[in-house]
Amino acid sequence: MQDEITYKILKAIEDNPSQSQRELSKRLGVSLGKLNYCLQALIGRGWVKANNFRENPNKADYLYLLTPAGVEAKTKVTMRFLQRKMEEYERIKVEIEELMEESR
Repeated sequence: MQDEITYKILKAIEDNPSQSQRELSKRLGVSLGKLNYCLQALIGRGWVKANNFRENPNKADYLYLLTPAGVEAKTKVTMRFLQRKMEEYERIKVEIEELMEESR
């Protein structure tokens, strides 16, 4: 799984643990199937815990929580994602400067 989608899922869960998979997939712009696959991978790694609301008549509702390992993993993933985005920014900045020089 890519750092970008991992980061986005972990951040979204941290921001609102009670979102449904459908809401998460819509918010992140990924298919419901892909989100489910990624969530299962994160649960398998022990980074996310899924608890259903026992008193809720809709047993499909879950609360997704970051585990302590998930919080640590999110920090590492965030740093890698940030580093990659900064490198991308620097490459684009150089490219823009070159294009501006060419257009003069």
